[in-house]
Amino acid sequence: MTSVNSKVVLLLKRGKASQLQAHHIRNISLGSSLHAEHKFKLVVVGGGAGGCGTANKFVDKFGPGEVCVIDPASDHYYQPMWTLVGGGVKTLDQSRMSMKDVLPSKAKWLQDSVTSFDPSGSKLETAAGDSVSYDWLVIATGLQLRYDKIKGLPEAFDTPGVGSNYSSKYVEKTKKAIDEFKGGRAVFTFPASPIKCAGAPMKIMYLAEETWRKQGVKADIQYRSSLPVIFGVKKYAEALWEVVKGRNINVNLRQHLIEVRPETKEAVFENLDTQEQEVITYDMLHVTPPMETPACLSQAADPDLVDAAGFLSVNKETLQHTKYLNIFGIGDCTNIPTAKTAAAVAAQLGIMRKNLGAAISGSPPPAKYDGYTSCPLVTGKSSCILAEFDFQAPPQPLETFPLNQAKERWTMFQLKSHLMPHLYWHGLIKGWWEGPGIFRRIFRFGFGH
Repeated sequence: MTSVNSKVVLLLKRGKASQLQAHHIRNISLGSSLHAEHKFKLVVVGGGAGGCGTANKFVDKFGPGEVCVIDPASDHYYQPMWTLVGGGVKTLDQSRMSMKDVLPSKAKWLQDSVTSFDPSGSKLETAAGDSVSYDWLVIATGLQLRYDKIKGLPEAFDTPGVGSNYSSKYVEKTKKAIDEFKGGRAVFTFPASPIKCAGAPMKIMYLAEETWRKQGVKADIQYRSSLPVIFGVKKYAEALWEVVKGRNINVNLRQHLIEVRPETKEAVFENLDTQEQEVITYDMLHVTPPMETPACLSQAADPDLVDAAGFLSVNKETLQHTKYLNIFGIGDCTNIPTAKTAAAVAAQLGIMRKNLGAAISGSPPPAKYDGYTSCPLVTGKSSCILAEFDFQAPPQPLETFPLNQAKERWTMFQLKSHLMPHLYWHGLIKGWWEGPGIFRRIFRFGFGH
């Protein structure tokens, strides 16, 4: 008997089967593994909103054990809630559920991460060394946070006044920083990379400003963004300029955070047009990190799998890969030119249902994604601008309600704070919620549009 098998037998005899992970058995003695081979009809890479929604939607079509979800995380988070967690409106626990409770019970969960794709061979490799073959593949890996690309991070999060709503590790530090702020300069950043929810870096700024204003705390608030505009859709950008002017918030565009010096409470920014650097002091700093696709995509061996920036190459209307027709993509990891939000995932899930379903049946994709996405721009603890738009160039409003959604409204905040979490937990990730398109059509019909 080999040393590997001896180790396995010994663990079983001692009643330590829990150490033998459900999807493979590792040999810890020599650092090698017993590599497993798996074959599924559908493999979904990623257990976020898009991955969970897709797996739940298709598991009954294939049957028990024929769908596999690959994701290393034990917990699933409703990340859009983190703006409200950092702002003190919600708690982190309210945004969390166990991964096993959101994935379909009839699917196989491989608690592992993908290290490489072999799209020509319809298989992939995992970090544990397992080989997974598939008939159909849906890639929904999302984005990785790259705090390490900013000098001084993540170490600066261990110092007072520094937080970030983009990570479960640091979002509560944002709340603490806001609560402990006694005046001075507060800086909010937007990096030079695609990010999840492009409105989130400023939402927490509005919540903080409102809190300090009501407490009588004087603050020099600065929004430093790498973008050339405050927001990418003209209608909502105009409304947001009025908000920042009314609250005396200083907006600095084309500014990219490159270093944090916590010992002196200094932040270093680079002007993306002139490459000049500026050092400013801060009393509070909210960091939005650069983001990129996981290494299995950004460093993919097959250049046809991804675009030049490392995003999955898909047809922006059908979600089907541009070369490998048994691969589809959904959510933040794709190169679909729309804002990366949970609302976009919901709309894409409806397209996935129709087009992946058709492809499995041998038919051409019947549905076309219009680029719908939404960003509820929270401007306070009782106000919100509900931005909804498409992926035209430039993006155009694609609104649901028969009213001016560029106006700050209490009703839209209630929608963001109370209704949307229920739609997420009980609709989107369960495969039922496909966005508000049907309601938009009803409202337009009813109001003669």
